[in-house]
Amino acid sequence: MAGPDLPERVRAALGDRRTREVKMFGGISFMVDERMVAAARGDGDLLLRVDPARREDLLARPGAHEALMGEGRSMGPGWLAVDEAALTGAGLAEWLGHALDFHASPEEP
Repeated sequence: MAGPDLPERVRAALGDRRTREVKMFGGISFMVDERMVAAARGDGDLLLRVDPARREDLLARPGAHEALMGEGRSMGPGWLAVDEAALTGAGLAEWLGHALDFHASPEEP
């Protein structure tokens, strides 16, 4: 089970951005400007919407793994999950930064 402080830490890290929280993906999803950026999941992972072109680079980092919808069903190349242990210290801000960079890109729908 995720530490109860992960949603609070995500809220704080997103700062003064216009956000909305939605219960989905097994936790609390954070929408920035009405687009999904991250979700603090009940299993302790942080789900992120990232640039599919950076998938392999990001998956090679400690704590990152493929985001799944149930057993063995990938959420696709624009999604990844990060273990709670990799979100300590500056880890959370770094991972959210990757999602926010994609969010700000003109290619993001």
